[in-house]
Amino acid sequence: MKQTRLSEQIAGQIREYIFEKRFVVGEPLPERSLAEQLRVSRSPVREALRQLATEGILVTREGGGFTVATTEVNKGPLTLATNEEDEDIYLAIADDRLAGRLPDRVSENELMRRYQLPRGRLSKLLRRIAGEGWLERLPGHGWAFVPTLMSAAAYEESYRFRLLIEPAAILEQTFQLDQPLLERCRAQQQALLSASRHKAPPAQLFELNSKLHEAIAQCSGNPFILDALRRVNRLRRLIVYRRIRARPVDQSHCAEHIQLLDKLLEGDRGGAAELLRQHLEEGMARSTAGL
Repeated sequence: MKQTRLSEQIAGQIREYIFEKRFVVGEPLPERSLAEQLRVSRSPVREALRQLATEGILVTREGGGFTVATTEVNKGPLTLATNEEDEDIYLAIADDRLAGRLPDRVSENELMRRYQLPRGRLSKLLRRIAGEGWLERLPGHGWAFVPTLMSAAAYEESYRFRLLIEPAAILEQTFQLDQPLLERCRAQQQALLSASRHKAPPAQLFELNSKLHEAIAQCSGNPFILDALRRVNRLRRLIVYRRIRARPVDQSHCAEHIQLLDKLLEGDRGGAAELLRQHLEEGMARSTAGL
């Protein structure tokens, strides 16, 4: 089955959802509630569910719909390929928004003219962006951009906040290692380290790296830490895209992530917290470069 770019992304989001929410085998995945949660129509959700069924993650149930067939979704392959033309337009929208060339509210007709896109392709891009949380549909017609970090100073402030909560998350009394989740993150970072860097688009790099940090926060057992980090990551998305495009993340970044995960998997929480603090401090020192 040939997937659209949107359904590929939705399939990935559903995989993460199954794993993060600790679904059990046999639990149903209602198409309507998934579409509402991801803020997309039911058609690409249906396509994504069918694809996950072909992968063995879901199974069709009697009477229609899908249920979870396995919770071992952490073993899925890392795919770096993307539709380059659509990805370029996606990044152009992100860059134009960050640079103030797009207003807070836009219409589809305005965007079609600006980017020379037919309505169908634009709609898919807008649904993708809405699913990522930096655009939302207005009642009736039009779209509104969700507030994000817009300056180098704000980006640096986000690092200072992360320095307060992320190393502390590892030292929480309720911390409990989720080995399959962290091993999956490690495999993804190893794949990035081994791959040609130009094949991984900024959006995918952001997703993989932010999910790694969120996975560690999830192990803390403190839902407030995880929620706070997720909110910060949503705000950081566009400015991270600009930074990656201006100066691609070098392989040492992935190596640092792998070293951090190895410390956690070995049970050295104190060493991992210190490594994470150093990692964030170095990131903060580079935070304004290329912005």
